[in-house]
Amino acid sequence: MVNKELVDRIKNNPKYVELVSKRSSFAIKLAIFMLVIYYGFILVIAFNKEFFATKLSEDSVMTVAWPIGSAIILIAFITTVIYVVKANGEFEDLEMAIKNDVKDIL
Repeated sequence: MVNKELVDRIKNNPKYVELVSKRSSFAIKLAIFMLVIYYGFILVIAFNKEFFATKLSEDSVMTVAWPIGSAIILIAFITTVIYVVKANGEFEDLEMAIKNDVKDIL
């Protein structure tokens, strides 16, 4: 059973409001960033596929698509790492502060 007093106290805690606001804002910014990258890639494929067929050099078998596709995968990985670092740092600090504020109810 959920302790209603605990839930109300957490929801009314200014640090909780700050945590929810910062976490949501940060997640939305990262999501928009990745959506722009993914949809940009798809739009280039849809409207200018010859660009991705361009060879890196005359003697090369590799096209421009390989490094761009690899960069997108790398950017997705880096974006995930950025979120995890922030979640384990700033967001976790706020969570601990909230827990300390309500520990008398627990």
